[in-house]
Amino acid sequence: MRNVAIVGAGQSGLQLGLSLLETGYTVTIVTNRTADDIRQGKVMSSQCMFHTALQTERDVGLNFWEEQCPAVEGIGFTLVNPETGDAAFSWSARLERYAQSVDQRVKMPYWIEEFERRGGKLIIQDVGIDELEQLTAEYELVLLAAGKGEVVKQFEHDAQRSTFDKPQRALALTYVKGMKAISPYSRVTFNVIPGVGEYFCFPALTVNGPCEIMVFEGIPGGPMDCWQDAKTPEQHLQMSKDILNTYLPWEAERCSEIELTDAGGYLSGRFAPSVRKPILTLPSGRKVFGMADALVVNDPITGQGSNNAAKCSKIYFDAILARDSQEFSSEWMQQTFESYWNYAETVVAWTNSLLVPPEPQMIDVLSAASQNQNIASTIANNFDDPRQFAPWWFDQSAAQRFIQSKQCQKVA
Repeated sequence: MRNVAIVGAGQSGLQLGLSLLETGYTVTIVTNRTADDIRQGKVMSSQCMFHTALQTERDVGLNFWEEQCPAVEGIGFTLVNPETGDAAFSWSARLERYAQSVDQRVKMPYWIEEFERRGGKLIIQDVGIDELEQLTAEYELVLLAAGKGEVVKQFEHDAQRSTFDKPQRALALTYVKGMKAISPYSRVTFNVIPGVGEYFCFPALTVNGPCEIMVFEGIPGGPMDCWQDAKTPEQHLQMSKDILNTYLPWEAERCSEIELTDAGGYLSGRFAPSVRKPILTLPSGRKVFGMADALVVNDPITGQGSNNAAKCSKIYFDAILARDSQEFSSEWMQQTFESYWNYAETVVAWTNSLLVPPEPQMIDVLSAASQNQNIASTIANNFDDPRQFAPWWFDQSAAQRFIQSKQCQKVA
């Protein structure tokens, strides 16, 4: 059977590797962190995954935490009035199928160990050009699934498909316990504070049980671009509380008794959303094929990172199997990436639209959702497949037709 090497042990790389093992492929995964390194380290992401992405895990028997992980049952949205500090409008809607978030410190170590249990070969080492040369000489296909590191930067920036060349938000995560539950159903509570940034929160499963993940998105140079001042876990938690007390008192009220889940339950940083070209040509002329976050990096404002990774893994898996015994040529690599881009393009456009001042039709639709539950439900459930936001999220006349069509429907 064919032999494949994957560099990177995150959502996409491990999911693809485990899927290929089940079909009889020989698979090697190369990563620079052991399972224990990940398990004992700091949080890495917020990873709220919606139904379709979760189903790609279920299909290959990787949903080990389905019963323990709290369900995310809906999505809520609040726009803050910058003049009064109160909610200009607010709405929420249930998801047709629940979402879930499993801390990558729980998921990835177990998947790594499961990969080895199922017969995969794991190599722990840093990977640069020399290592890629060696891998491409030994394996029929080498994929780069790492989202970070110098080797990722070797893939050419795709200026035509990239909107930004610098970070659009100062980002922070705070994993906490003791937050008051929201009723009548659990949900992502998404808050937009004009001129300041965004805050959202949702239930998850972490290393020591159920928790809530607080996600802060500060406009660079604004008052929420402050995380460099937090030098300790305690200071990070206090800063999280201070932001809510200042800008979102209804969220602060839920957080009067919160504490960090653990000493590694916080993170801050920033990165530029970008798209890279999918094929890296090595000095030898051999090719490395990128996937998921190595190529398409979204800001977490729409919570699509792990969803994209899972869906990319499924698309690549199907394409590899369909290739049968044929060569994994450059043409095949480009075609396979374009199949993924057919999905990801709208996700990228939708995500990027929330990082700049909103266009009028976006405000119209979000405001209309506070008056019409059909609209609220459509927006909430489109998080599972953001392609459904086109064209009405991006076009004024299409938005008006969308609003009118929903006003004619019975309330769901």
